[in-house]
Amino acid sequence: MRLLDLPLVFDWDEGNLKKNIKKHNVGMQEAEQIFFNEPLILSDTNLRSSSEKRYKALGRTNNNRKLLAIFTLRNNKLRIISVRDMSRKERKEYENT
Repeated sequence: MRLLDLPLVFDWDEGNLKKNIKKHNVGMQEAEQIFFNEPLILSDTNLRSSSEKRYKALGRTNNNRKLLAIFTLRNNKLRIISVRDMSRKERKEYENT
C-alpha cells in the first residue's frame, strides 16, 4: 500500500503520547522507528474518528521490538493515535511477509 510520502513528518498529541508511554511503555522515538525499518506493513482499518480515516502499521524498531501503530494523516503529517506491542496473530502476519 503506497500511503506515505517522504520525508515523513510526525505530529504528536500530548495526551496520546502520555497514554502510549503509560499503557504500553512505547515512547515517541521508538514508535516512529517502525516507519523507517523494513518490512513495514500498512493497511486500512475499519476505525474512523469523525472525518479522519485511520490506518494500521505493523513494523519493528531498531531493537527489533515488533509494534502495531494506529495512525491518521493530518495536514500531510503522520499522527500516531495508539502504539503497542503486536499480538501473537499480528506477529504471525508480520513475519509471514
